[in-house]
Amino acid sequence: MSAVTDPVRTVAPGGSLGQSVRDSMVVAKRNLIRMTRIPEMILFGIIQPVMFVVMFTYVFGGSMQIGSTTDPDVYKNFLMAGIFAQTVTFATAGSAAGIADDMQKGLVDRFRSLPMARGAVLTGRTVADLVQTAITLLVLAIVALLVGWRTGSAEPTNAARVMGAFGLLLLLGYAFTWIGALIGLSVRTPEAATSGGIIWLFPVTFISNAFVDSSQMTPWLRHIAEWNPFSATVQACRVLFGNPGVVESGAWPMQHPVWASVIWSVLIVVLFRTLAVRKYRKADG
Repeated sequence: MSAVTDPVRTVAPGGSLGQSVRDSMVVAKRNLIRMTRIPEMILFGIIQPVMFVVMFTYVFGGSMQIGSTTDPDVYKNFLMAGIFAQTVTFATAGSAAGIADDMQKGLVDRFRSLPMARGAVLTGRTVADLVQTAITLLVLAIVALLVGWRTGSAEPTNAARVMGAFGLLLLLGYAFTWIGALIGLSVRTPEAATSGGIIWLFPVTFISNAFVDSSQMTPWLRHIAEWNPFSATVQACRVLFGNPGVVESGAWPMQHPVWASVIWSVLIVVLFRTLAVRKYRKADG
């Protein structure tokens, strides 16, 4: 009787760093090509944040107090950092559903039969989702400019600081896609992944400084909001954009929002990438 050899176990089970990068880029390219063949995925991903911009700007704009004013123009400039941050984090649901769909259709099993690095499937997926998030963010920024959002509306800023703010947003979005990857590996259907990938985002985004001035919250809720990783990125973007609504606070993340944003995002990547890759290998069983 001849022995049956498992190609996965005999050919580059872990892969070198270079191989891991190459494999990840191949998977990312495959997912990006797939996105171009399903343009409605990108279209719907853009429509949702645009609706948030329009509704919050024109429906709630005159009733929201920022500092001592209810001027809709002030709220408009206050709001956009929160909308940008919400948009990049809501991409989590797409990542979760995409990975669950690949698992259900057996695509991941086919990847496992190839001599490729174990984490490449997940890394490639998150990189492709990051590209999609960047496209959505670009379109949303154009829409924001059309409805009247302006950088430097409260404090002077410059192009480097504005680009730094968008960099923090993409870093936050990339971190959250790893949460989506873990959710996608933990459920059995894309439908469950879609629901599981977005339900928990509502308290994360709304118990924050994204849509209201956190200084108007009750003390215990304000404490939660100020230590929310999401709030750190929003505060950092307002500072770098030069927009109104930068609340004075004794909480360290609000005093050092740029550093807090970077630290929170890196911690989320490290933690959830480790958990997701471990889950992937365990499923490999």
